Amino acid sequence: MMNMTETVKQLLIINVLFFIGSYFVPQANELLSLHYFESDGFKFWQPITHMFMHGSLMHIFFNMFALVSFGSALEHFWGPKKFLFFYFSCGLGAALLQSGINYYEFHSLLNQLSDMSISSADLHKMLNANMSDGFSFRGELLYENAKPIIEKYSFNSDSFSILFQAACQNQSTMVGASGAIYGLLVAFAFMFPNAELALMFIPVPIKAKYFVPVIVLLDLFSGVTGYSIFGGGIAHFAHVGGALIGFIMMWYWKKNQFNQNRWDR
Repeated sequence: MMNMTETVKQLLIINVLFFIGSYFVPQANELLSLHYFESDGFKFWQPITHMFMHGSLMHIFFNMFALVSFGSALEHFWGPKKFLFFYFSCGLGAALLQSGINYYEFHSLLNQLSDMSISSADLHKMLNANMSDGFSFRGELLYENAKPIIEKYSFNSDSFSILFQAACQNQSTMVGASGAIYGLLVAFAFMFPNAELALMFIPVPIKAKYFVPVIVLLDLFSGVTGYSIFGGGIAHFAHVGGALIGFIMMWYWKKNQFNQNRWDR
């Protein structure tokens, strides 16, 4: 493995500090994680700050391992300015695509409730009613905290289930550097296509030009079908978004590397 470069080291330190700090200041999770952009919890800084937040020790370990492994090689060749520009562009692209998918799914659910003629004020109250027990969202908590409005519109089990799904979309948050990391993976495969990657759960080394497309396609499959081999609670379209922006940027830079748009270190 290449020695850790300076910018990668600083990103690593910031991520670790955010991770530790969120345990001592739990309110940071609410303020710095990326909320759905139409929810009351959304703040303009969250598309950036969510990249430094992580949900578990394993989550941050794998992301930081990939950051050091692939990011150091890229920063070595690009320099810090180009590396940071690429890293944050991929992270923002990941947030944008995932938010777009969330918007489509959220409004598809609300359209199923349109014949109930719910006022916008009442709908807003129900979608933002507290329904978390600190670990997960619970339908009984939503019912308890929005009971007068729910009874006002005579929700049945089916319409309440749709409301609960929409409220989950509205109140869910996204955290992690994974979108930016997927961009780094794509860039690494562009620059070092024949580099062999040995993974803990795959004993045979695989060339980057084969491994990276497969891992992105698996995320796309999981995002479309809802079936994930990686476990639940993963923003698959964020991974795809980071990889897509990384691919577009690498394709553009490769195409224009010898003209006046070339980056200088």
